[in-house]
Amino acid sequence: MTMNKEIERKYLIKELPFEEMQKAKPRRIIQGYLFLEDNRELRIRKFGQQFFLTQKIGSGLVRDETEEEISEHIFNMMWPFTKGKRLEKLRFTLTLNGHVCEIDVYSGKLANLMVLEVEFSSEEAANNFVAPKFCLKEITEDKRFKNATLAQRGKPGLSDT
Repeated sequence: MTMNKEIERKYLIKELPFEEMQKAKPRRIIQGYLFLEDNRELRIRKFGQQFFLTQKIGSGLVRDETEEEISEHIFNMMWPFTKGKRLEKLRFTLTLNGHVCEIDVYSGKLANLMVLEVEFSSEEAANNFVAPKFCLKEITEDKRFKNATLAQRGKPGLSDT
């Protein structure tokens, strides 16, 4: 298990980019949080037919991330401990301006929330990225839109953004 740097920018989007999404195949994600602190989180996730345990440390553009695949049995044993700290979404992966991007369309208590996430190999690449026109605003540094916060507190009022 290795600690990796995750360099990611996030954007709130109002409507899906229909044209760009024609080839994107959605995958369902359910995830829950076992441990949440200000800058440290431990989550489990079912992504398609795979299961993962992930630790993230830090906040904002650059964070440390450790991820390990786990069995469905281990996932099912841990799942009850995430009660009240869960979310569900469909993830669409597509390429925009040469970057692999993920659009998350949330459901349940987070319905109508859509976020574009873009991961980068360097901070320089992240800083040079120009968001597509369909993005409303950048939310990389807005802790209200961290998945851990969304799972625990629900959707922030969009009039607050």
